[in-house]
Amino acid sequence: MLFKILHKIKLVPVLGLTCLICFSFLPAKAQYFDLNNGRKSVRLPFKLIRNLVVIQLRINDKGPFNFILDTGVGLMIITDPKLVDSISVQNKRTIKLPGLGEGEAFEAYVTPPLKIDIPGLTSYDVAAAILKTDHFNLSNFAGFPIHGLLGYEFFNNLAVKLNFIDSSLVAYRPQDVRLFKKGTKIPITIEGHKPYLQVEVKLPNGTSQQCKLVVDLGAGHPISLENMIKKHGLPQKFIIANLGVGLTGPISGFLSRIDEVDLGKYKMKKVISSFPNDYDEETLKSLSIPRDGNVGVGLLKRFTVIFDYHDNELYLKPNSNFDEPFEHDMSGLEYYAAGDGFKHILISRVEPGSSADEVGLEKDDEITTINFKPVAEMSLEQIDDLLKSKTDRNLLLEVYHDHKFDMVILTLKRRI
Repeated sequence: MLFKILHKIKLVPVLGLTCLICFSFLPAKAQYFDLNNGRKSVRLPFKLIRNLVVIQLRINDKGPFNFILDTGVGLMIITDPKLVDSISVQNKRTIKLPGLGEGEAFEAYVTPPLKIDIPGLTSYDVAAAILKTDHFNLSNFAGFPIHGLLGYEFFNNLAVKLNFIDSSLVAYRPQDVRLFKKGTKIPITIEGHKPYLQVEVKLPNGTSQQCKLVVDLGAGHPISLENMIKKHGLPQKFIIANLGVGLTGPISGFLSRIDEVDLGKYKMKKVISSFPNDYDEETLKSLSIPRDGNVGVGLLKRFTVIFDYHDNELYLKPNSNFDEPFEHDMSGLEYYAAGDGFKHILISRVEPGSSADEVGLEKDDEITTINFKPVAEMSLEQIDDLLKSKTDRNLLLEVYHDHKFDMVILTLKRRI
């Protein structure tokens, strides 16, 4: 489900978009990456941007391009339609993509195999879907150019270790992977080109439930629990939220906390959870594999993680972030970056009754400074961190509103 409205841009600051993408087509030929001859491992840097794992690659000798690593998609997706010309794609065909959201399915091109260059790796028969329209606006969400999503093809033939502390990725052949001396091994299943695991969740009403969840690097939230409202109702304290953007539009629902998430031997307390609105029967039928939701980077980044599809294993080792409390935005603002260099911060939504609503901030307002520092000198992640830093903290915002600049004192309030 990805996340993220001004000038027809749809953005929501909670990522979980792609776990809701369902593809009923895949080229018959196996698509995968392998290490170049003589190598046992390849180390690559990545950028963690608003809980997105972003790597660089080249396509058909053009680029570099920025792609999100996303275990929630089963086919490489190019979200920037302009690439259809710049990478010189020939013999493409058009398909319709289904998905979850409030709109209709839409069209994309399917390419023949592309030449994908990632240092130290060779691609084999990797094709892609190129969206005819960029429905996700991931660049605006990230404040950084994003060109697409890379999923199953990257993981199906390799063991991939992600270190969220030093933002590095190591790819191994499965037989050569270096496992943790201390950590835990969790069985996973690969179904529909996505990894699934079993997690126990403990709800505020005192009940516990075993949940089958997608392990989704394309989801920025800690955890999302689907169809739980009908079964258990919402926890007492919650907020209404835009949870993301699926292929056919926004995903609406709620944010709250659950008492505990047990992942293998690791127990995480007071975890922020997304609760999408219950899906209708038609949508549920489109989910070929029954599931209860997904676990995202908001939780996974507390570990060093190894994905090993070949042996159906996920390896986890807590890192220095493991004991950090789970926090959410305390302002009530949703916003995105726009303009040249993504230097303009525009408000897309204000949560009714929130601190931002109480001081009169509105959709389409532009935030220009925070505590006298120009937002053009800040990343969206730095702004995110400020707005969820501490309840009762006062921030001084300069805002362009109704054709004039106003100064606003915004007092942060923990909402869940």
